[in-house]
Amino acid sequence: MTRPPEAVQRWSASDYAKNGRFVPELAGAVFAMLAPKPGECILDLGCGDGTLTAEIRAAGADVLGVDLSDELLAVARMKGLAVQKADGHALDFVQEFDAVFSNAALHWMRAPDLVIAGVARALKPKGRFVGEFGGHGNVAAIASAMRAVGAKRGGDPAKVAPWFFPTVEEYGGLLEAHGFTVREVALVPRPTPLKTGMDGWLMTFGQSFFDQFPEPDRTAALNEALDLLRPSLCDSQGRWTADHVRLRFSAERNA
Repeated sequence: MTRPPEAVQRWSASDYAKNGRFVPELAGAVFAMLAPKPGECILDLGCGDGTLTAEIRAAGADVLGVDLSDELLAVARMKGLAVQKADGHALDFVQEFDAVFSNAALHWMRAPDLVIAGVARALKPKGRFVGEFGGHGNVAAIASAMRAVGAKRGGDPAKVAPWFFPTVEEYGGLLEAHGFTVREVALVPRPTPLKTGMDGWLMTFGQSFFDQFPEPDRTAALNEALDLLRPSLCDSQGRWTADHVRLRFSAERNA
């Protein structure tokens, strides 16, 4: 299977720290599902700036973080973490890990067959794959607003919603097809308060969409998206909420 065309997502470490801090802060449930143990060897797939990688290490595990963002990896290295640049679609590890963990990253990897096949190779027999990412219905309102703005302004459709948001049945089937036994899988509605507002979310997580427009069109496109979203995702006090739906799962590689 070949990879689909990608809308290149650039990550700013400072923007992510400011506007995406909720990502590790709300990872308690999936981290508990991972339950890292002292002495285990764990791969953190899509580790970003290493916040959760550091928590895995603090639990006593030997952890390696991988990501495609040079800027976020640089922050992780400053924390003293073992990380390397790697594409989740092309993992080249062979039976090295007791577990592969991923939080809020798999929806950026739009060829899931390649990702899951690489994870299966990387795991030891009976190793576990535990993760959480955007599931079916995630940011439905936000994506609809981006599509409307893109259609109005002649934007590139591939950049409107560069994500993979599967159903439970779809992702469970993919895991089973690659030799996993699914232990748990569920869609979890999780409306997420945005402390820095919807504009911060859009410019951090929708960057590849808005970057296609030169200024002043970029600012105008952002304001149009905010106007469309305000009635449904902003309350009377001006507080914004993202319409997140997460797919949380735990699977075990068959022997």
